[in-house]
This record gives sequence, structure tokens and C-alpha cells, in this order.
Amino acid sequence: MQMKRKALTPLALGLMLLAAPALAAEVQVAVAANFAGPMQKIAAEFAHDTGHKALVSIGATGAFYAQIRNGAPFQVFLSADDETPAKLENEGRTVKGSRFTYAIGKLVLWSAKPGFVDGNGEVLKQGHFNHLAIANPKTAPYGTAAVEAMKKLGLYSGLEAKLVQGENIAQTQQFVASGNAELGFVALSQVWKDGRVVSGSAWPVPATLYTPIRQDAVLLASGRDDPAAHALLDYLKGDKARAIIRSYGYAF
Repeated sequence: MQMKRKALTPLALGLMLLAAPALAAEVQVAVAANFAGPMQKIAAEFAHDTGHKALVSIGATGAFYAQIRNGAPFQVFLSADDETPAKLENEGRTVKGSRFTYAIGKLVLWSAKPGFVDGNGEVLKQGHFNHLAIANPKTAPYGTAAVEAMKKLGLYSGLEAKLVQGENIAQTQQFVASGNAELGFVALSQVWKDGRVVSGSAWPVPATLYTPIRQDAVLLASGRDDPAAHALLDYLKGDKARAIIRSYGYAF
């Protein structure tokens, strides 16, 4: 016998609509290349916990700055520095008061070869290599930090001829991983997980050799009324996201 279905009351229908996934929103996020690993995990947890979806684009901070100025459709920007978001804020392209430091990055000298980089970075002085990879210092803060560290060590002029530049820190890491460069300055987060280097050999560059890499997040003007954009920035400040960020070697 076929059962008759009861018609939904307006209240029940309203509650169902409130719970429907259709109300979940999407947010376009520009993410500095050094933060690709943690952001992938955070985006997955964010979707699971909130229902919102973070659509992530990875690239160089300087390139994102140019794109945002030219109207790229991002609502949230996770920069590799604090200067670029501040510049966008001064230009009126962000929501005032939304900017905060989500991580402090660390620079590391890394080689895909085990034992190639010693624990004190003496390999830089010995010079037994043909290519040293760095990110483009004009667009990538980790590249700027690498140049600053080499200059403080008094090694930059001697190493300059061996430098190969990646467009961003992801390409720089790939140069080293593929063996096209024997070693390179990359973000610690790219080669570090849960308290150890995941492969090869590395020297964490002392923080005294470069300006602190304060990485700021900011709500862009186009995300002012976007619920997913606001939710993502709140999520980045939460315990779950911070635990992921810390596991990749970042500080706060």
C-alpha cells in the first residue's frame, strides 16, 4: 500500500533550506607559493567544518599584487610578506582592519642530496656546486630574504654568478628537487613536516640573517560581503588551522 507523504510545513521547509549545502559559498584565495602545502590541508578542513569551499590559486606575492591591482577576482589574499597587503590597504583595495599575520616564515638552505648541506651552512663558503637556486627577489619575499642572508654572510658577490632564479618559491624548490640546482634557498615549510626535514639535507638559516618574514592575510574589497571569505579568515585564526601551520615549521 502506498503511503501518502505529508506536505512540509513552511517552518520545516525553511529549516531544510537553511541546512542545505546550496547555502555554502565559495571564496577565491590568492596564496603565496610557500604556503601551498598547509593551505591544501586547511582548505580541506575548512570545507569539512564549514561547508564553504576555498578555491586556491598559488603564485608569487609580487605577481598577485599586480593581478589584484588589475582586477583579478580574489576575495582573500594570503601574502608571503606584510608589506604587500599593507600597500593594498593604503590603496583602498582591502577591507580596513581585516589584515593580520597568519604565519612567520623561515628560510632554509636545502639540497635534495642527503649530506650535501651541512648543519652550519659551510657548503656556501666551500662553493662545490654549480647552481644555487633562489626565488626572484623582485617578486618573492623568500628570494629577498635569501639575498639579504648571503649579503650578511659576505658571500653574495662570490655566489652571484651561480644563482638561478625561480619565478616563485615553488619553482625554486622544483629546481633543487629535480637536480637542476644542487642546492637552494627555499621556505622551510616546503621541506619540513612535524619537526624534521622530509628529504635531502638542510640548514635552517638563522633568523638574525634576514628580516622576519611576517606573512599577512587580508580581506580584499571584493570579499567585503562574501560569507565564505569572512569565514576563511576566521578559520585561519583557529586552533585547527594553527596546528597545521605550526606542523610545517612556521611560527606566529
